Amino acid sequence: MSATDASAAHGVSAPRNYPEPGAVLELFKPVTWFAAMWAFACGVISSGGPADGRWLYVVGGVILAGPLSCAASQAVNDWFDRHVDAINEPDRPIPSRRIPGRWGLYIAIFWTGVSLALGAALGPWAFGASILAAILAWAYSAPPARLKLNGWYGNAAVGFSYEGIAWVTGAAVAVTAAPSPVILALAVLYSIGAHGIMTLNDFKAIEGDRQMGVRSLPVQLGPDRAAKFACAVMVAPQFVVVGILFALGRPIHALAVIGVIVAQFFMMPTLLKDPRAKAPWYNGTGVLLFVSGMMISAFAVRSLG
Repeated sequence: MSATDASAAHGVSAPRNYPEPGAVLELFKPVTWFAAMWAFACGVISSGGPADGRWLYVVGGVILAGPLSCAASQAVNDWFDRHVDAINEPDRPIPSRRIPGRWGLYIAIFWTGVSLALGAALGPWAFGASILAAILAWAYSAPPARLKLNGWYGNAAVGFSYEGIAWVTGAAVAVTAAPSPVILALAVLYSIGAHGIMTLNDFKAIEGDRQMGVRSLPVQLGPDRAAKFACAVMVAPQFVVVGILFALGRPIHALAVIGVIVAQFFMMPTLLKDPRAKAPWYNGTGVLLFVSGMMISAFAVRSLG
């Protein structure tokens, strides 16, 4: 009787040799793709929309931003966090062995390669962006850089990757031209604001981060100060955006962004009363308002693209 037959006879599942398909999709975390795809769409709109014959490139860019580059970054992160996840979240695909052996690493490398290949096919701007996104993804999770160990620059890397790079790429791919200074400014400002979003995202793992030496901002500053910082760093760039829109003669769009900011102000006291409990709630409400302001700003400058 073989070892596999013996295991089956005793009611014990034999070790897997290949990943479960469903586990691979879980590894890629489709829910995280939205941010990069939304920012890419903002870039396309801010540029004035796709030039003639560019729709296929835009669709390819959306796929590059979310299901490829973002998914690859999630796979990279889960592989290098597998020991931490074995303690904190053992049901994840890699520690649960639904993705066995070194398959997690192989998937991360392969999907990064696929992202770079599609980026190259979409042109120099998309290829350059896919290279930069891959560098940031691996630097964020993999040693020796492992930027995620410090919330200051780790969150900055994610914010610029998910928001700024995606926005600029969308603008460039849509019209095959360098984005205007105004588009670049909006991309940078909303990337800075995304630092606050990432800080709120860190509240879910304060104890685990503290035990494993991950110096997230909630660990470094404490929950109350980190929540106040997150609110400030999200709101401040939006006020700068309002000033830019007024300066460009877009008062209606500027007032709309002010309305989005005011709505956030009404929600922030609830977050600040109990940051640990309310951070997930604010991520689903206040962040939605934040990204709505991104789209309003993109429409405001589209005629300047």
